[in-house]
Amino acid sequence: MLYYFLYLLSLLPWRVLYFFSDGLYGFIYYVLGYRRKVVMSNLAIAFPEKTERERTRIAKDFYHNFIDTFFEIIKFLSLSDKDFSNRVSGNFDLLDRIYETGQNVQLHSGHFFNIEYFNWAIPKYTRFPFLGVYMPVSNKAVNKIIFEMRRKYNTIMISAGEFKTTFHTYAKGRYALGLAADQTPGSPDGGLWLHFFGKLTPFVAGPEKSARINNTAVVWVHYYKVKRGYYHADFSLLTTEPQQYGRGELTKEFVRKLEESIRKKPANYLWSHRRWKHPFKEAYRKLVID
Repeated sequence: MLYYFLYLLSLLPWRVLYFFSDGLYGFIYYVLGYRRKVVMSNLAIAFPEKTERERTRIAKDFYHNFIDTFFEIIKFLSLSDKDFSNRVSGNFDLLDRIYETGQNVQLHSGHFFNIEYFNWAIPKYTRFPFLGVYMPVSNKAVNKIIFEMRRKYNTIMISAGEFKTTFHTYAKGRYALGLAADQTPGSPDGGLWLHFFGKLTPFVAGPEKSARINNTAVVWVHYYKVKRGYYHADFSLLTTEPQQYGRGELTKEFVRKLEESIRKKPANYLWSHRRWKHPFKEAYRKLVID
């Protein structure tokens, strides 16, 4: 029942869906104030040089992007191939050049808007089978709808909880693995601590370990909104020799690219999650990557 309702909603024109998005934005931001303290706290840490007014403008733009994403996901339930093709762009040829070498690739990125475009675009526009790691939604009906929607162009979805036990079956063949590598470790002593916007912050070590073990090329991806409903991805090669990097060096390069991309388009980042929730303690000193 939920699927049919959302499908019918998805048939509405883009402009109507964005009209609803604008209305919901007003309710979420001004009435509910959803995670507004978290967003403003994060922005104060990241941009102390900006005025309160400037940070508030970033926050409002963030909420517009955040809510637009939900309506764009709904639109994807009935989006035609032609319409989608007109709305996404990027230098996907970089991945095809890597494919020709016989090497697999890890795509490292942050929580930008709107990842759903590239869950479709990478398998559609490149020769790689695309592996997408995802966090299941607690509502089973919603989770099934999103799961099936993401598989339209044969993206292979792997639950984060099952990744360690299932990835090896795909690692034997060709693949591009997409990782949102700005995840906070479950425990602050289980990751690597690096300076992120001038503040020591823990990052998961898994992506760089996987790249070294499987000797994959590592590509940074900055995807972002060009205008409402239209997105672009900038792919840049970090290395084809991950085994030449020491402990923490690849993650350090990732953090540098992440911060650089956020500074370019600050409202494009998911500020509603607590990026700096773990305070640094001297006990973590051995985990710091300078």
